[in-house]
Amino acid sequence: MQIREDVAGLLHEGLSDAEVSRRTGVHPVKVGDTRRALQLPSHWDMRPGYIAPPSNRHHGTRAKYVVEKCRCKPCKEANRQAHAERERLLAYGRWQPYVDAAPVRDHIRYLQACGMGQRTIAAAAGVDRKRIQNILTGRPERGTGPQEKSRPALATAVLAVEPTLENLAPSTLISPIGTRRRVQALVAVGWPQHCLAAHLGMTPSNFGAMLGREHVLARRALAVQAMYDALWNTDPAKHGATAAGISRARKHAADRGWAPVGAWDDDRLDDPEAFPDWTGQCGTTDGYWMHRRRNIRPTCQPCKDAHTAARKALKAVAS
Repeated sequence: MQIREDVAGLLHEGLSDAEVSRRTGVHPVKVGDTRRALQLPSHWDMRPGYIAPPSNRHHGTRAKYVVEKCRCKPCKEANRQAHAERERLLAYGRWQPYVDAAPVRDHIRYLQACGMGQRTIAAAAGVDRKRIQNILTGRPERGTGPQEKSRPALATAVLAVEPTLENLAPSTLISPIGTRRRVQALVAVGWPQHCLAAHLGMTPSNFGAMLGREHVLARRALAVQAMYDALWNTDPAKHGATAAGISRARKHAADRGWAPVGAWDDDRLDDPEAFPDWTGQCGTTDGYWMHRRRNIRPTCQPCKDAHTAARKALKAVAS
């Protein structure tokens, strides 16, 4: 059926069929047909205390109050708080109903490049997936393009999402650097690789292959992270590792220059630019000489760079 815009607009305002008919001259029966086609509740259902039926909009939100005319206590309170907040911001001259959507769209694309899908981003931000789609691509089926403006609350929620392991889809392929460093650090303090493999429910051969790959699954990296957090300060001997196995693990790590647990800051383990702090003063000339005195091999690159810079400075002064 053909829907008149003036009739639809008045119905959306919550007017009764009779009032819409009086204002537009359309027969009340046809007004009722239009209301049902738009799936709007009747005027009688919009009386005080009307509770809208379940939908994708949740009770306790202003959207439920405005769009579906719900008058339950949580929806009325949400509408009251929104109105009070608007009045407060207007009084302070800080009312900003919309912000530029371009930074939000750029951040969504960045998250997608990191392996997060629209549903994952929406779940992490606590918003509906369609709101992410509206900003990113618009709704082509409705003939609308990407939104140019966004609500501040939506922008804040989306911009706060980071591509952490917890937010990535389990099958996302990511850099193995953090996973590899955690395993190497545990081996360096005496954890045999077959014990670590058993802890992850992997065979030793699959465990070794994982360490050599160019990418690892996000779920596997998350499992290794949890294993590292659980084992980094525990004694391997108390978890079934033999003295010979512990000794072999430490020698294996030492021969390959693997940094132990104490050499890494937890917040830098996944940083490709980070270096282990073998001496507690790495990156300084003191760290360089501690490498030499304590026979901590190999001397890390930051200490080499600091020592070279110091020698050049001395030569410049001498000349």
